[in-house]
Amino acid sequence: MPRAGFWAIDPTRKIHFGKDGWWYANDERIQNLRINKLFSTCLQHTADGGFEIVLGRDRAAVEIEDTPYVVTRVSRDPRQGLTLRLNDDSEEALAPGTLEIGEGDVLYCRVKNRRYPARFLRPAYYQIAADIREETGQGTGGTGFVLQIGEAAYPIRRSGADRGPG
Repeated sequence: MPRAGFWAIDPTRKIHFGKDGWWYANDERIQNLRINKLFSTCLQHTADGGFEIVLGRDRAAVEIEDTPYVVTRVSRDPRQGLTLRLNDDSEEALAPGTLEIGEGDVLYCRVKNRRYPARFLRPAYYQIAADIREETGQGTGGTGFVLQIGEAAYPIRRSGADRGPG
């Protein structure tokens, strides 16, 4: 039976998630913050390795420019460590061992039970940068960076590896 002329997701538009943390339709940025949050909240990983937005019975394949999630904010708690806020408004503890520096010196980590990569947006990077220090040596003879949380220091590795779903 045909449905009324309304789609929660317009199937005629190409939808993609940009590395800047914004959703786009036909390469035009979607300005509405609520729609951006809705799309991020309804994002699902497909069996073939892609992603789609699922809203009720409506589905739309989406392209992911870099990572399916971005870190929008980092907060500190003396007992719990660092907490990340993601573009879908979820919060989770940072898994410090997953930090890596990617192409263009962009900081990434793994989120959602370490299943997906997330790119740090600039404001979140500046928030975590206060806990990052440069360290010489580290057994490689070179210089590297570590995240310092209390007494623990977590090396941040450089990676050129694919950041697709784990």
